[in-house]
Amino acid sequence: MYDILVIKEGYTKPMKRGLLEAGGSITLLKGPKNIIVDTGSPWDKDLLLSGLQDHDLCPDKIDYVICTHGHSDHVGNLNLFPSSCLVVSYDICHRDRYTVHDFAQGIPFEIDDFVEIWPTPGHTGADVSVVVRGTQLGTVAVTGDLFEHLDDLEDPEIWQSTSERPELQQQSRIDILRVADYIVPGHGPMFKVPLEFRKQMRMVMMHDEYYEEASGEGITSTVSQSQCIIVETE
Repeated sequence: MYDILVIKEGYTKPMKRGLLEAGGSITLLKGPKNIIVDTGSPWDKDLLLSGLQDHDLCPDKIDYVICTHGHSDHVGNLNLFPSSCLVVSYDICHRDRYTVHDFAQGIPFEIDDFVEIWPTPGHTGADVSVVVRGTQLGTVAVTGDLFEHLDDLEDPEIWQSTSERPELQQQSRIDILRVADYIVPGHGPMFKVPLEFRKQMRMVMMHDEYYEEASGEGITSTVSQSQCIIVETE
């Protein structure tokens, strides 16, 4: 059985003049294997090391380091773990030896009977999530930015605004919501999946449609926003 230990809770804080303050979550899975999911930014080095020390661990004792995708606030401390097996998006390696695994075909990578790495693309083209079964909380999914935080279940603009492939991300979100009791998102506290989203998974896609019209005064452009609600039940 694994313990789910959040070393750093991710966050986002809008600022003035188009700036955003953000930091990704860092999660320790402690059990038959010691696993870090996302390593934060380079400025999180001391926090990460002290978090490991709090649980009687050091980098050499970490078996796997899994980065859900390649953004800087998730991969910033990979260099602390030269002894670990590294999984970064769809790449799996130990030192210069790479394991060939076809995440692109939707095939999970099994670490042991409790932990699998699932391909969950959409935020980028090659995201992964870590699904942990049999914990005291039930099934926990550590998802990186597949889920930004709890509020994006009701407000799709939160996750769609940073999504490279929103339609693909939508399906990945549905796949996780089918199985997870709790989710550790990329930029918020761990949350329990609301019952209504386990029983009836509601996804909202926002589409902007642009029109141009010619008139005597020139060409005018208008924007129409449409909303498509997709409901998928158990």
